[in-house]
Amino acid sequence: MTTLTEVTFSETDIERLAGHEGRIGIIVAPEGQLDVAARRVNRLSKGALKRAVDARVEKGVKEGENLTLTYPAGMASEAVDVLFLARNAAEGAARNAGAVLGAQRGKADLLLAVGSLRRSAYVVQGAVLRDYQFRDHKTSDDAAEGAIEVMCNDPESVETAAAPLLAVADGTFMTRDLVNEPANILTTTEFADRLAEMNALGLKVEVLEENQLEELGMRTLLAVGQGSASPSKVVVMQWNGGADGDAPLALIGKGVVFDTGGISLKPAGGMEDMTMDMGGAGTVAGVMRALALRKAKANVVGIVGLVENMPSGTAIRPGDVVHTMKGDTVEILNTDAEGRLVLCDVMWYAQERFEPAGMIDLATLTGAIIIGLGHENAGVFSNDDGLCNAFLKAASSEEEGAWRMPLGQAYDDMLKSPIADMKNIGGRPAGSITAAQYLLRFVKKDMPWIHLDIAGVASLKTSTKLAPKGATGWGVRALDRLVADMFEKG
Repeated sequence: MTTLTEVTFSETDIERLAGHEGRIGIIVAPEGQLDVAARRVNRLSKGALKRAVDARVEKGVKEGENLTLTYPAGMASEAVDVLFLARNAAEGAARNAGAVLGAQRGKADLLLAVGSLRRSAYVVQGAVLRDYQFRDHKTSDDAAEGAIEVMCNDPESVETAAAPLLAVADGTFMTRDLVNEPANILTTTEFADRLAEMNALGLKVEVLEENQLEELGMRTLLAVGQGSASPSKVVVMQWNGGADGDAPLALIGKGVVFDTGGISLKPAGGMEDMTMDMGGAGTVAGVMRALALRKAKANVVGIVGLVENMPSGTAIRPGDVVHTMKGDTVEILNTDAEGRLVLCDVMWYAQERFEPAGMIDLATLTGAIIIGLGHENAGVFSNDDGLCNAFLKAASSEEEGAWRMPLGQAYDDMLKSPIADMKNIGGRPAGSITAAQYLLRFVKKDMPWIHLDIAGVASLKTSTKLAPKGATGWGVRALDRLVADMFEKG
């Protein structure tokens, strides 16, 4: 697993600033005012910092912009990176500013001189999130190394404030690692083993094998994986940090470790990207890790269905009819609409066993959601305005794009089958909505529920503010925030 960059906290020290040989990041107000740390850097650089800042401010500067002084006179540093950020900056702005510094660090140590900035902890989180690298399968030694040191007026307070944010960053790294991992490495067995290792963090992790799933009646989930040599599994992760007896929030993840489409085979072009079709399960795993690391005062259960969708002589076929754990029958029209078959059994199991206070499923479910929302927002479908609005607020606070989509009887009617209780697809129109309508059939009455279609946001071809290209870890921050807002006591 990719480990977080080492982060240490210390008092502002002018000798340390003068002798640091890596990069130094400082914060300056958009109006040009320098805080204590910046004034000391200015003194060391014989006024070069102030001259550069004044010149930029005179031209007009916006919050979040940056400038770089390379090899400043009077200092050992290879560069001083200056971020323009208000002292009362919002959390997102502070995190994004830190991310700029994390992206620029390269192989050098980074010294963050943040002075008295109110949002210092978020600057640190942003730097760490953007500093992520996935290098498990590279043989070259050009990986960024080194640590991040944070100089501030009150290091103990900043370290305390940063600890839960770094726990969330750690969970985000786990999600990114899982989504970036190739399918020949991240088999269903390897995935389950990695989740089982989180027992050491205080999570209670159980791995349900195929014989147990058969006994439970999870025949749609098993049907998806029956064409693969990799065994299908369900992993249950419980975090019981809340009050005894409080119903948990249930997080459900689609974990298709590779999706060929099965007998309804996908086109060859782009199929390599289907290593990320376990993104929902990866996000659930990352959230559970974050909650355990920061000792969240909430009860949360994460359940993921792990399968591989392969074509073979034992694979399910278009036209087959399978039974769900709920007892309904499903006519399979397209074996590439497999994620909903995995989720419906796991969702029903979660409700039967845990009677949760609410349920959220995550899945890289449909290409249709990318047509509708692109790569800027996940699709949000819900039967409960309260839970949905709380999630949208949490996602907005964490700057993770999310957009609510409709549900309705007209879409549900598109799933009618002449030979079974339902079809697994509703046709080409409204593909992401009919997929959500399928899942809604497996939500018990009065159960608050959200379906998150993350196909467009789980992994990207370009870098973002907080992540290099590849897996983003979308959803870990938003769901952690939701748990804190809605389910933690005191």
